[in-house]
Amino acid sequence: MVELHTPRSLIVTFYGAYGRAFRGPVPVSALVRLLGAAGVDAPSVRSSVSRLKRRGFLLPARAGDRSAAYELSEEARRLLEDGDGRIYGPPRPPESQEWLLAVFSVPEQERAKRHLLRSRLARLGFGTVAPGVWIAPAHLHGETRRTLDRLHLTAYVELFRGAHLGFAATAESVARWWDLAALAKQHEEFLDLHEPALRALQTGPAPTPEAAYRGYLLALDTWRRLPYADPGLPRGLLPADWPGDRSAAVFAELHDRLRDIGAGFVEP
Repeated sequence: MVELHTPRSLIVTFYGAYGRAFRGPVPVSALVRLLGAAGVDAPSVRSSVSRLKRRGFLLPARAGDRSAAYELSEEARRLLEDGDGRIYGPPRPPESQEWLLAVFSVPEQERAKRHLLRSRLARLGFGTVAPGVWIAPAHLHGETRRTLDRLHLTAYVELFRGAHLGFAATAESVARWWDLAALAKQHEEFLDLHEPALRALQTGPAPTPEAAYRGYLLALDTWRRLPYADPGLPRGLLPADWPGDRSAAVFAELHDRLRDIGAGFVEP
């Protein structure tokens, strides 16, 4: 199911979309104004910023007028840069049936690391072949290596790259490795939420900067999870009526129509 827009998620989305281009650290007063335009009240902004600070995503700083502000940590910047390729890149990589295998073994006394490893591979879009054997399209190898290295998990994992040689047809195997019905439902929910807004933009007047900012932030906040849940599986291995291509096209057009206009509201 597509997640509803939480204050913390919207703050992360804001920094990914606009915060990195902000002139210096983003003042707390600006965050309150900008998240308020998306329906988040000031106490929720402040409490969510505090949680993101505790997690090391945001660092306290001072704006040019010496008011309280926040900037991204270096780790947060790297995470957002990795996300750029997924979120804004081509909706599907060049057709390839080469795969990346992650084979891992974590000692029982380090269960927390096993949980972290599984959860992070799942967030990267890996499917499950067998216990301790996870699979993803080969184009994810660079992001996977950086993620495992950043989390100090490389000692537990071996990565392999190659082709699927059988014995079931690859399309049948993909349907076992990933829950395609659940992925299709996420695409359809995105379309239900945001395709009507795109149709209104196509037939109506240009939005104001504030309306464009709000519409883009909400669309991006919904969309940015999908390229991780659906990691760019080869189109020929997916059902003929796969909705992912349409949802990617809808987001791409919303991005083109709204992002730059919305920037005018961010730093007036």
